[in-house]
Amino acid sequence: MTDEARAKADEHQLVVFGIANELYGVDIAAVREIITMQRITRVPRTPDFVEGIINLRGKVIPVIDLRKRFRLGVAEENKETRIVVVEIQGNTIGMVVDSVSEVLRISGDVLEPPSPVIVGVDSEYIQAVAKVEDRLIILLDMEKVLNRQEQVELKAVS
Repeated sequence: MTDEARAKADEHQLVVFGIANELYGVDIAAVREIITMQRITRVPRTPDFVEGIINLRGKVIPVIDLRKRFRLGVAEENKETRIVVVEIQGNTIGMVVDSVSEVLRISGDVLEPPSPVIVGVDSEYIQAVAKVEDRLIILLDMEKVLNRQEQVELKAVS
């Protein structure tokens, strides 16, 4: 394999979004689409980070608030607020984020595993940290943002 082919194979394409003044990224392959905020119908007796459900072109999908999921407080919705629609183990889920900034290509050599100090039971969803220029982007492992039980509960909501 040539160096150029190896670099291409080790390249990652991310959707980068902001939550509470921090940057997060998810693999673009997990993202179905990004939509503006819309009316969310609340569903009783769901975890506090579940905002409710939306009708997306005839399909009902659950929506979670990543700020609440990561215990980063609540923010006022504004014109930058977006719903990132992702696929997690065959389930379509909307994630409310403060803003979506860009689609970014990065090479694997800018990725570092998360520090053992920050990775605990509550943060196993952090896959890596990317150092891009003067920014740090926290890469999320979409398979771990919600545990199995939460994924089952969200599937039941929709």
